[in-house]
Amino acid sequence: MNTKQLRKKQLALPLIIAGALLLSACSTNSQPMNHQGHDMGNMGSTSSIPANSEAAAMFASNDTVMEVLTGNSFTLTAKESMLHLDDSTMKNAWTYNGTVPGPQLRVKQGETIKVVLKNELTEPVTIHWHGLPVPNHMDGIPGITQNAVKPGDSFTYQFKVDVPGTYWYHSHQNGVVQVDKGLYGSLVVEPKEQQPVDKDFTLVVDEWLKDESMAGMSHGGGHAGMNMSNTSSGNNSSMDTPMSDAEMMPLMYTIFSANGKTGAAIQPLLVKQGEKIRIRLVNAGFLSHPLYLQGHEYKIVSTDGQPINNPPLVSGQLLNIAPGERYDIEFVANNPGSWLLEEHSSNPGAASLAVPIVYEGYESTKPKAEKGDMPIIDITKYGEAAKSNFSLDDSYNIEYTMDLNTEMSNGEMAFTINGKTYPDTPPLQVKKGDRVKVKLVNKSPKDLHPMHLHGHFFQVLSKNGQPVSGSPLVKDTLNLLPGEEFVVSFIADNPGEWMFHCHDLGHAAQGMMSEVKYEGFKRDFVVDPTVKNMPE
Repeated sequence: MNTKQLRKKQLALPLIIAGALLLSACSTNSQPMNHQGHDMGNMGSTSSIPANSEAAAMFASNDTVMEVLTGNSFTLTAKESMLHLDDSTMKNAWTYNGTVPGPQLRVKQGETIKVVLKNELTEPVTIHWHGLPVPNHMDGIPGITQNAVKPGDSFTYQFKVDVPGTYWYHSHQNGVVQVDKGLYGSLVVEPKEQQPVDKDFTLVVDEWLKDESMAGMSHGGGHAGMNMSNTSSGNNSSMDTPMSDAEMMPLMYTIFSANGKTGAAIQPLLVKQGEKIRIRLVNAGFLSHPLYLQGHEYKIVSTDGQPINNPPLVSGQLLNIAPGERYDIEFVANNPGSWLLEEHSSNPGAASLAVPIVYEGYESTKPKAEKGDMPIIDITKYGEAAKSNFSLDDSYNIEYTMDLNTEMSNGEMAFTINGKTYPDTPPLQVKKGDRVKVKLVNKSPKDLHPMHLHGHFFQVLSKNGQPVSGSPLVKDTLNLLPGEEFVVSFIADNPGEWMFHCHDLGHAAQGMMSEVKYEGFKRDFVVDPTVKNMPE
């Protein structure tokens, strides 16, 4: 789908969805398929996975099962498959190895891994290793770090995994469409010094269109149309009071999923009393999800794979996970019963994103949702302060401001950085070794912008002028609400050309992308004009 075709579809969306409030449902652990595409049950614990080299390991525990690829050599095949969200809801998905999400790659810190991408789709694809610092030529950005992989071709990614944590992988070719159709999976780098838990679950959250007539359109694919639909009663004369995507998208994407399942297909996370439980949360969608864990206190032990210093116990609060973010939480199963990890937004699909957590012996008990307003955890005030690599008072080689905005351009909605849209956004020019400080300011009236930096982690120094008072906060994806301002810093220690963009991929496709470019860096490939590289 080219850009003009995409925009035509975008403009048609409001006509399709006008007046519709669609029923949605959710899921818990995945129902992965086997290599022939058959449903294999729900995803479960990964705490004792056998280290099979090359082959897929079907790991089962407590009547749950998940597909995990272990070792250091893998093959991921991009192909079409039918996704059964539940018994009555099917989607024609684009997948890695026939499942949504694709198989979890579970690797050891310090190993060099090889991943062969085979493309059996009708369009070019890539793999981007979201959050994982890889060499630039392995970053999977079409036209920037490689040519997208043509139908029938393959490409080999090979790199060392040095930084433990929870990551994910997804296509970065026309990502506004391809990620929406299911081209993503999770990746876990296990640390050399293990911090054992009894159960280790991964939940990859996403959203889907209810109306099959909109199949093939992306989360972001609706953004231009939604912003152009003059149905809002708000006051914004510069945009003729359009309804923002933040308001309209929840009305479109009303099927919420976790690990590719929803509604009646929900299977519980099964636990035993006394066990230590880890849940790795990954947001592969385009809506934020405030989550509430019933019946238990828990700790947020990491964000974007990076540890939080001395995390305190949390209860009665919401953990908001924005697009592209990851959070690992841990709790002790000390309250026998049947509980939920549930979504607490006002979105039409929120009530259906409820993951059962069921103790052994309570399988016949149906958990009940809890209602009521709860505060959202401020991650900049969470955990305990400690020595860190950067502070606001440090001297920096580069200081840069990125003003993020929503504007009209030639009659169409645009998402801008410093008043420009990609590829006209001025890049951030650095030298290796530079200490860089960036001020991010969200000037959009209603739109959220989860900003993602490739190839680097950054430390969050302040929020709305107030220094971070909790744990040193190291991330690769940072969500900015309208009007918010953050200051972040990083060291330029990974030469290349790196994307710095909004991970609402509709915003990226409509301009909110920039680059960090290293002085003297030269690409190791020649752009092939026949590929139709689309890095957004």
